[in-house]
Amino acid sequence: MIANLLLTIALAYAAIGCVVAAAFLVFGIDRVDPTAHGAYAFRPLLAPGAIMLWPVVAWRWRALAAGA
Repeated sequence: MIANLLLTIALAYAAIGCVVAAAFLVFGIDRVDPTAHGAYAFRPLLAPGAIMLWPVVAWRWRALAAGA
């Protein structure tokens, strides 16, 4: 019972992380780090960290998009 709940939460976290990471690596990384422009071989290396830390990635991306 609790194991199923924890697994569901972990899968939801990972699914949201995959969506945020994919969007960030395609659209947002150039805004956060201008030196990453054109570095397409480098982006897949960031995917695992962006998936695991997606709340931080989304917060930072939003803050920079707002001009903070």
